[in-house]
Amino acid sequence: EVRLVESGGGSVQAGGSLRLSCAASGYTISRYAMGWFRQAPGEEREGVASISAGGGITAYADSVKGRFTISKDNAENTLTLQMNNLKPDDTAIYYCAAGSRAVYPTLMRTNYDYWGQGTQVTVSS
Repeated sequence: EVRLVESGGGSVQAGGSLRLSCAASGYTISRYAMGWFRQAPGEEREGVASISAGGGITAYADSVKGRFTISKDNAENTLTLQMNNLKPDDTAIYYCAAGSRAVYPTLMRTNYDYWGQGTQVTVSS
């Protein structure tokens, strides 16, 4: 059974930083692309960042480029999202996602089969 468990969410003021982690079990993160998505109240879930199977290629939503960094530790089987210069618009539930088809980064929800339970990120102005 694949299990993805996020941690690291919380509340910060604008301009602050948070680091999200996703621990995977029953799944080898080095085989396929993984991603981070977020969903704000009343909004659709959107792709934020994605990383290739090998970890050498990344992709970001325009809204987070230059502020967020996705990385993976294949030895620890962990995915990470470093979020800097956070803005109130970044407030959302953040989800870790894992696929079983794509090896290159993708921000499309349909490419992911497994999802974590989500972690809340709240940024105040």
